[in-house]
Amino acid sequence: MSLIEIRRVWTQVETIRHEFGPPPPQALLRGVIGVVLRNPYAGRHEPDILPMMEALTPVGIDMARRLLEAMDVPPTRIEGYGKGSIVGADGEIEHGALWHVPGGYAMRDLLEKRHGVPTKAIVPSTKKVGGPGTRLDLPITHVNASYVRSHFDAIEVGVPGHPHADELVFFLAMTTGARIHARVAGLAAADVTGHDGLR
Repeated sequence: MSLIEIRRVWTQVETIRHEFGPPPPQALLRGVIGVVLRNPYAGRHEPDILPMMEALTPVGIDMARRLLEAMDVPPTRIEGYGKGSIVGADGEIEHGALWHVPGGYAMRDLLEKRHGVPTKAIVPSTKKVGGPGTRLDLPITHVNASYVRSHFDAIEVGVPGHPHADELVFFLAMTTGARIHARVAGLAAADVTGHDGLR
């Protein structure tokens, strides 16, 4: 039996046009895509779960492409990203960690290798075990420097009715800019000069 069995794909694109204060010159877009899969390791302890991580590579690539298409903006407008996972009750938190490499590198490769957008910063992540309807706050940071405070954000996500006990839900998120009216100082995106994703 294949390790990959996709049961549902869920996509959300949010447009933020105003948040108190004056309207911003350009709306902020925040997009998320989630994929619900059967967990092949549900209900048992499997010492070697790395085959699943490798099998998830094309899933990550496909999800990153779908998300960018759904947001309908040039790749150069993507300034923030994040990822996360929800594990059904018959799985373990380590199954959610399988998404770190295939999910994170899918977005970074899509943006940097294919479209020239620098993605030096690690893709932030969170994960939890939960039942149907569980919500998750996905952390967001700037794609090129983790210390850019204006882009510290979070997006609440969840796929209605999932995960079932034998399922995994993996998420990717992208945004087009800073929080509306960000004004807490710190390193500005325009001032990033380093090559290590930090400064």
